[in-house]
Amino acid sequence: MANKDWSKVQPPLSKPVLNCINKHGFKTMTPIQAAVIPLLLSCKDVVAEAVTGSGKTLAFVVPMLEMLLKKKKDGPLRKDFVYVVIISPTRELATQIFKVIEDFLQEPELASTTLALLVGGRPIEVDAIALQKGADIAVCTPGRLEDLLSERKQLNLAGRLKELELLVLDEADRLLDLGFSGTLTTILQYLPRQRRTGLFSATQTKELQDLVRAGLRNPVVVSVKEKSTISTPLLLETYYVIVEAQDKFLFLLNFIRNRKIAKGLFFLPTCACVDYWTDVLPVFLPDIKIFGLHGKMKQKRHKILEKFRQADNTILLCTDLLARGLDIPEVEWVLQWEPPCQPSALVHRAGRAARGGARGCALLPLLTTEDAYVPFIKTNQMVELKDWRESDDQIKITDKLRERVLGILHEQQKKDRAIFDKGQRAFVSHMRAYTKHECNLLLQFKELPLGHIATSYGLLKLPLMPEIKPEHKQQFVGPKEEIDFNTIQYRDKQKETSRLQKLEEYKKSGVWPSKKKKKMVQTLPWEQAKQNKEERKEKRKKRKELKQKNPELKKGKKRKVITQEELDALAADVALIKKLKKRKITQDQFDREFEAD
Repeated sequence: MANKDWSKVQPPLSKPVLNCINKHGFKTMTPIQAAVIPLLLSCKDVVAEAVTGSGKTLAFVVPMLEMLLKKKKDGPLRKDFVYVVIISPTRELATQIFKVIEDFLQEPELASTTLALLVGGRPIEVDAIALQKGADIAVCTPGRLEDLLSERKQLNLAGRLKELELLVLDEADRLLDLGFSGTLTTILQYLPRQRRTGLFSATQTKELQDLVRAGLRNPVVVSVKEKSTISTPLLLETYYVIVEAQDKFLFLLNFIRNRKIAKGLFFLPTCACVDYWTDVLPVFLPDIKIFGLHGKMKQKRHKILEKFRQADNTILLCTDLLARGLDIPEVEWVLQWEPPCQPSALVHRAGRAARGGARGCALLPLLTTEDAYVPFIKTNQMVELKDWRESDDQIKITDKLRERVLGILHEQQKKDRAIFDKGQRAFVSHMRAYTKHECNLLLQFKELPLGHIATSYGLLKLPLMPEIKPEHKQQFVGPKEEIDFNTIQYRDKQKETSRLQKLEEYKKSGVWPSKKKKKMVQTLPWEQAKQNKEERKEKRKKRKELKQKNPELKKGKKRKVITQEELDALAADVALIKKLKKRKITQDQFDREFEAD
């Protein structure tokens, strides 16, 4: 766009907002900012789509501040009203937006504006008190906002939203991916219709279009892309590499060692995988700070993310929780263990690098059975993956290196049973997650060499899974010596004492104490269980269609029709009982007449 200068926005921006923009070093507008800001300032509803890292946050923060300044000219803002609500899918992204707005409110003319962060992971009373003190702007997650809206007795948040001027749904497609569709529908019912709404997203989906129809009035759709052939930032280089299943960890380990990564993100399939590799990796990378973060960490998440932001020469192991909206400008490399469950998530993962005009790189290792994913992702998501093997940096994996790394992994698990348990859980959860890939026609679970993958994890033994076949057992490379797994101890003394007590009871009774006796149920492979579930779903669908075609089937069994004769007989019996109660007839007369009837 030609008009990228902040001073030329129409309608023009106020001096306090321009001062804030200049102080923070934003010299010119990005295309999405140049397109969206004038529309929101002109009281239009906006649906904005732009690649990750394109400056969507500022596109709604600037018009929001302008709107509040304009409203203050008409009179002071009321303490008991909320004028702006910004809904974000995760606590991390909500906190990030909160800090951006907080920095802008340092300007004297904006200092009186109150701001509240409403997210989960803490008592709801904390947020209720913050709102009661006054909050012109509320940055929140959908679940916490819904809880606060339902808390009517003391807070009455629905009443405080009567004067709402602006609603922002940030990363709206992610809000729907995380299952917040019903929550958003509930929230929208509480909000006044006369408001401005901004819906910001990196991708457009059918579910998103349904939300647009439900929550926006004649919106202007803005789609800004840096280049028509790709959907990732121009300065981002995305690579793939074909590796053998048993060598995936070795390749990634050497890849990290061979380059000095100041800040890197490493995306893993599940929370259990993050826990396991966070414990294991520091032994191999002593000079690099390793952090782990996933959605099941309720209280620690904010602290870990702050430590990662402040550290140098560090890697954060994480799940797709951090694939969206996270803004850490220094991220140089984004590494991935395997393709994400949703193809669109690849764009968001890679987009954590190359933000704000900086350069960045992303690497995706693929197994030999997954090579069709490269042309698929180019067609499906417009992401072109370059082959790392064509670069000058070649990584060789020798038998000596393989034995040494496996030996270290085995020793770590022998020294602490907790790591042994985490390794087992990580592998099982990883395999379960693989079966849920949306593009399972390309990434087929039955083609996975499970034994080789378990070898890459450095497991001491294969888990008990119905999916493990004899050929997988032949592929698996475990420790050379025989191991009595009952002798592996926990480093945690309390946990080890508890385990030994249970082990003694098990030797006496033959039943592990922590396990309740259950009926013997045949364990089915995941794919078979999934197929059975789909068959049941299809049967329910057919029954529903049949009932729609034949409405009489909805009524179920027809009740027997009661004749008039039976009704008359019943009435006569009731009259006879009343006569007996009123002592108009004797018991003998009642018995004779009742028996005659």
